[in-house]
Amino acid sequence: MSNLSLYTLAFASQGQTVAELVFQVCRTGTIDYHHRQLLRSFLLQEHLTEEDHTAIDRLLYAVRRGWLQMVDE
Repeated sequence: MSNLSLYTLAFASQGQTVAELVFQVCRTGTIDYHHRQLLRSFLLQEHLTEEDHTAIDRLLYAVRRGWLQMVDE
């Protein structure tokens, strides 16, 4: 596992929730590299609720529709 993956898993476990991530992404209108890594780490967690899955699905739908942009930062 890379250092960045370890960092994002540690960051996600420090209280960052899917709801907070969704809020940040919707506020800026963009999903950057760190957001994508957090989304990945959330999806790899076994205890993700159906509500969290739905929120992540909505983010991905918004990207497909062009409502959110993917950026490399």
